[in-house]
Amino acid sequence: MQEPKHQIRALHTDSTVTVYQAYAPGLGLPAAREGRFPAAWKRDRMTWIKPSFLWMMYRCGWGTKQDQETVLAVEITREGFEWALRHACLSHYERGVHADLAAWKRELRRAPARVQWDPERDLHLRPLPYRSLQLGLSGEAARSYADEWTVSITDVTPLAHQVHGLVREGALDAAARLLPEERPYPAGEELLAHLGGTGQVPA
Repeated sequence: MQEPKHQIRALHTDSTVTVYQAYAPGLGLPAAREGRFPAAWKRDRMTWIKPSFLWMMYRCGWGTKQDQETVLAVEITREGFEWALRHACLSHYERGVHADLAAWKRELRRAPARVQWDPERDLHLRPLPYRSLQLGLSGEAARSYADEWTVSITDVTPLAHQVHGLVREGALDAAARLLPEERPYPAGEELLAHLGGTGQVPA
């Protein structure tokens, strides 16, 4: 069965969804140790969260890129995640989703969240034909993410290195078995229609 081009796939429970970020150890390690973002985490800047583990590996080079050596799995409330989606705007103008270019620009200026759909990645970090959600949070959304929505923060750098090692050895089946179980997120049309996404309603 062919994957929908735009669909949220994530590790999630009835009440939470897991997203990934990567930071320098000086920020990432205290966040994982305390289970919350420290005061040094800049709440006035846009932060991008990614429900796809492999897209995060592509972005941070398996935790080897400078200032991205600590990979965090951040478990947040579904309530907060869905609030961000409802209040998000696509980061680029798309005909058929927005009334016109001016309408998109107005929406972008006031939206506290932005969405990009970037190619999902395989174990070799090659692009796949379907897309992965990247959710940018700023202003109210960024502050709520750091101080209200976050349920737990886990350092998954060892997992990143373990999966990468298996990939380099050619043990792809073993590597795949270690990946987080990312299933279609039960987002209806009201969450994704304005973002060009495909709703997934639970059976």
